[in-house]
Amino acid sequence: MIKIFLTLLFSSSLMADNLVIEDFENNRAQWDPVSDQVMGGLSEIKFSQLADEDINFYRLEGEVSTKNNGGFIQFRSRVDAGNNDFEGVRIKTRGNGEVYEVHLRTPATFLPWQYYKATFTANQDWETIDIPFSSFKRVGPAYVSKKVKSSKVNWIAVVAYGKDFYAEVDLARIELYK
Repeated sequence: MIKIFLTLLFSSSLMADNLVIEDFENNRAQWDPVSDQVMGGLSEIKFSQLADEDINFYRLEGEVSTKNNGGFIQFRSRVDAGNNDFEGVRIKTRGNGEVYEVHLRTPATFLPWQYYKATFTANQDWETIDIPFSSFKRVGPAYVSKKVKSSKVNWIAVVAYGKDFYAEVDLARIELYK
């Protein structure tokens, strides 16, 4: 009994140090859906808030098209990580088995083609995926640091990118974890 209590106490104290961005309860983010149509692309986007039994979630879906120099749909939100030192991004997700990306931005990655990215596969069943910051790769010029620093993260996005396919990815929770 004491062991169970200590385990629960320890795990809840670890969760308290995380920065929950979206959980559909106490932490809500302002999400902006964006497609490549802002630059002349042809991808179609639908962004919805849904519920499935006892789970609330967002769904990003649509036809991603690389025609006309396009190739993405996404939803993004501002983040204030403060001066905290987080280990990575944790998401609760499901989808259609395709590979998706999480994009992070910092003050140094202010142009549209500058960001940090990591991939994940959104399988049919709900799962929680940890993506350590060491997995994120810089996209953009060499003057931007190769490694993302968690205290500098000011935007986060879930993105369907880079090939012609039908995207369907659900997100029930997203946080920065320690």
